[in-house]
Amino acid sequence: MVSDNVSSPTGTQAVDRAAQLLVEITRHGAPVSFAELTVTSGLAKSTVSRLLTALERNGLVRRDGGGRFAPGEVLVSYAWHGGAEADLVSIAQPVLAELGQQTGETINLGVPRDGGLVEQIAQVDSVYLIGGTNWVGLTVPLHCAALGKVLLAFGAATLPAGRLERRTPRTITSRTALAAELAAVRERGYAVTTEELEPGLVAVAAPVISASGVVGALSVSGPAGRLSGRQLTHAAACCMSAARSLSALLGYPASTAAVATAPVATPPKDEVPRDPRRAAPPAL
Repeated sequence: MVSDNVSSPTGTQAVDRAAQLLVEITRHGAPVSFAELTVTSGLAKSTVSRLLTALERNGLVRRDGGGRFAPGEVLVSYAWHGGAEADLVSIAQPVLAELGQQTGETINLGVPRDGGLVEQIAQVDSVYLIGGTNWVGLTVPLHCAALGKVLLAFGAATLPAGRLERRTPRTITSRTALAAELAAVRERGYAVTTEELEPGLVAVAAPVISASGVVGALSVSGPAGRLSGRQLTHAAACCMSAARSLSALLGYPASTAAVATAPVATPPKDEVPRDPRRAAPPAL
């Protein structure tokens, strides 16, 4: 019988077994449970546990909120940087989930679409009954959404010709005023919309950046009565931090991300934080 010892420094058995687990995890479209890996590998639970711990420690696998295993940030970053058809939603999901836990509000990942629109492609629902709308698959105009303002400000999308739609009395419909707003977004590194898309809805958003430029935006949204003052300040800071974490997974320079994650100075009560250490807008 072959020994189950994985600590031998002279053999390749541990490497083979770790590789077996890694292959099993990467070939699945969804995270795999510890029990499934134990069954499919035929290894002892203690062996599987030690190998997974080593793989996780080196960034080759990660655990989701339910303790299941998926490809880690090293593999994800390599696949994305190499131009493979990586699944942005699955890559982003753990980051979105954590941001949802931090804020309690609705979290969305948005990408640009033709016709001056932004589409929400992933969502983590609010913990509250009010503010629980499902936005996945919906498209909204760029100019009146926090996600859209980020995409416009950082050159990932462009406005179509013609008049800007007025969705609420607070929607910015002047291109001159919008240009000034987008300059402010670039200056502080995030966007804010206050009842510009829908009455009573407030949102903040920050850019998601890969090695090649801005690929999307991450937002926190909720009712104006709840997402204001210090709550809005907190949401903005958390959103920027989460966007930087997701950007790092997509291959945005780690050194830049590390600088950008320094603590944000606490602003006056009714202002959203300005991040003095933000990265300069990427050249697109």
